[in-house]
Amino acid sequence: MSTVDTISEETVNMPPVNLSPMDRVRLARDPQRPGTLDYIAELFSNFVELHGDRTFGDDGALIGGLATFRNRSVLVLGHQGGSNTRENLARNFGMPRPEGFRKARRLMCHAEKFRLPIIAFIDTSGADPGIGSEERGQGTAIAECLLQMVGLRVPIICVVIGEGGSGGALAISLGDRLLMLENAVYAVASPEACAAILWKDSSFASEAAETMRVTAADLQRFGIIDELIAEPVPAHEAPRETIGAVGQRIAAHLETLLDTFDISDPESVEALLRERYDKFRAIGAWHEG
Repeated sequence: MSTVDTISEETVNMPPVNLSPMDRVRLARDPQRPGTLDYIAELFSNFVELHGDRTFGDDGALIGGLATFRNRSVLVLGHQGGSNTRENLARNFGMPRPEGFRKARRLMCHAEKFRLPIIAFIDTSGADPGIGSEERGQGTAIAECLLQMVGLRVPIICVVIGEGGSGGALAISLGDRLLMLENAVYAVASPEACAAILWKDSSFASEAAETMRVTAADLQRFGIIDELIAEPVPAHEAPRETIGAVGQRIAAHLETLLDTFDISDPESVEALLRERYDKFRAIGAWHEG
């Protein structure tokens, strides 16, 4: 029996351990924390990685390809950094360049054409900020990814497995379900960057992390994520158990989406798109009184 099959619902729904937001930021950044390739190796079979954006080149920081998940063909995407300096240099520390986002967009179109559900793993400190990336249209590449995702006529499940930072994370996060590990973080900027902006001193990162509400528990309370997946121990200390728990929740949400929406029926697909639009339209809504 696989690890995926032995994870109990009680394990998935255990209450979070009382750690500070900055503690969780550090856990999310741990270099030994499982990355996208670890999840693919454990949860998927028949993975065929697809390369290139058909415009400039390939990007190792944002990977994707076809795979089988629980006897169903899917498209899987995700950020991939490294566990050591050599791997990080090869993958640009998990920070995608424009060609990474354009590759992701190309693969999403492929998934839509063949009616394949999409599963995306988010784990990046942000999009590459280099001059070359800006010259090649970094902002436009991220915006085009978002525009593509909002109208994709297939179910999309996104999981924040580590550090979900800025537009680099947002670019592949616009799904029908957004799940998040307990010790992952998801924010518009890093606590250090926020502290440098607000207090002109990055040493106030802990205060910034508290103020920004970057943790899974905070984001679930605000209705930004759909489910918090507990880590009874940090993911890097129990990688297979954590990956198994994530796999269970992906399977449950995917089954619900496919039972609710028939992706071969145009009217049902339109209902899926309306629900996706309404989900994100409701985020940040504010009512006085």
